[in-house]
Amino acid sequence: MSSDRVSWNTYFMNISKEVATRSTCDRKHVGAVIVRDKNILSTGYNGSIKGLPHCDKAGHEVVDGHCIRTTHAEANAIAQAAKNGARVDAAEIFVTASPCYNCFKIIANSGIKTIYYDEFYHDERVLEHAKEAGIELVHLN
Repeated sequence: MSSDRVSWNTYFMNISKEVATRSTCDRKHVGAVIVRDKNILSTGYNGSIKGLPHCDKAGHEVVDGHCIRTTHAEANAIAQAAKNGARVDAAEIFVTASPCYNCFKIIANSGIKTIYYDEFYHDERVLEHAKEAGIELVHLN
């Protein structure tokens, strides 16, 4: 193997960063890639409900310091997998930022077993509950 060839983890994280460039909320661009057996099952980025105006056009809906106009990248990736009939049970997800608590619950209930993230996103509950739920949470730098 060539020494300049990136690892699989770097490869999928790089793709999640590219997916994040589609985000329509300028407060935070997040991308997610769901993978099983080194095959991409689905991708998602944070953006408004399908057919509704995006933050970059309509402005933000801020509640408790968070924009709620957008559906988060992880939820969108899982929804896309469901829409297209891709089973995510026992898969891995690569996200540019660790999931918020609500997205973590969706990931856990979908059967995804490993979460790789680039940046820690402020919710310590995710760290505690990942251990309890048997979900591996891996910070990639």
